[in-house]
Amino acid sequence: MLQFILLIVGLIVAFFFLAKLIVNFVPKKVHWIISLALLAIAALLAYKIYDGVMGNIRFHQEKQKRYAKVIDNLKIVRDAELAYKRVKGDYAKDFNTLVHFIDTDSFPEIRTFEESKTVVIRGISQEVEYKVVDTIGYHSVLESFKDKDYKNMMKVPGTNATFELATAYVLKGAAEIKTPVFEAKIPKKTVLAGMNTNLIEQETNVYAVDQVRGEFVSVGTLEDVKESGNWPPSYDTKKDTDTE
Repeated sequence: MLQFILLIVGLIVAFFFLAKLIVNFVPKKVHWIISLALLAIAALLAYKIYDGVMGNIRFHQEKQKRYAKVIDNLKIVRDAELAYKRVKGDYAKDFNTLVHFIDTDSFPEIRTFEESKTVVIRGISQEVEYKVVDTIGYHSVLESFKDKDYKNMMKVPGTNATFELATAYVLKGAAEIKTPVFEAKIPKKTVLAGMNTNLIEQETNVYAVDQVRGEFVSVGTLEDVKESGNWPPSYDTKKDTDTE
């Protein structure tokens, strides 16, 4: 927006000096012709400026609509991966595995309670309490996804593309514990295809906290233990359903 304001100011200054030149050096009988020409140029420039401003506004509105649909699917991918890790201890490497898991697998229902027993320590009987973790049943993973279109979660809405899904391991802490990580992503250029190419190029270099950051729309990362997406809170207005 600042560049358009500066452009307008520059044009006003330019027209002011041009008008002075016309008054001082151009014969009066052709002033009306020049005035009409300047009015036509001014009208054209005004239209271009208006179209540029409105083009930015339309781009912003449309990109938000497209991002929202893409992010909704990425949230399902994230929920599916977290559910898979809860049961399997790792992340699924492909979407077919995730869909099959949701269709067929179950969550264990865990009960934790305390028990006590008498032990003899150095000849003295003592009552010791300890926790017992017991599996008392199972419930279907599908129950947590019955209202989600999980069978199409790999598709990028508005395109013929599918999300890139990858898994890896990172070493965490002083003990360098091997920890699983995942990432699902799609290039912004794919999501915004067909729109203004200059604005798309600018969008891939956005890193503001209130914007979808970087070159991709993504959730998770292969660089660190992170399960969140790279979008701002404004795309999380709807409460996500907990897979647990």
